[in-house]
Amino acid sequence: MAKYLLLKHYRGAPAAVNDVPMGQWTPEEVAAHVQYMRDFAARLQESGEFVDSQGLSPEGTFVRYDGEGRPPVTDGPFAETKDLIAGWMVIDVASYERALQLAGELSAAPGAGGEPIHEWLEVRPFLPGTHLVDE
Repeated sequence: MAKYLLLKHYRGAPAAVNDVPMGQWTPEEVAAHVQYMRDFAARLQESGEFVDSQGLSPEGTFVRYDGEGRPPVTDGPFAETKDLIAGWMVIDVASYERALQLAGELSAAPGAGGEPIHEWLEVRPFLPGTHLVDE
């Protein structure tokens, strides 16, 4: 089994087929999208392939150590992931091909008008041996 991070983007990826920003969806469209994501995660829990998933708030701050007791906060001039990454899902699957298959299914979550978004998802494998705590 190998872990993969599926990243949902606000922008930075190629445009989705149904490219209406979520801020313009009706409450019912948002609810249908979230339910699709929940159902997808529940199915992966049953198969043992789900690890975790979260949507991200657009708020965020860069923090850097700058000496004892002085962690200054800055908001740039770097590319800001708060403007790019909308959420993520971690899966633990048998192969890269399975990760691609699941990302393709997740890409079909409904959006505006109840139509599938067909958004691009970024699939990133975890580096082996980099887990910092024992499981």
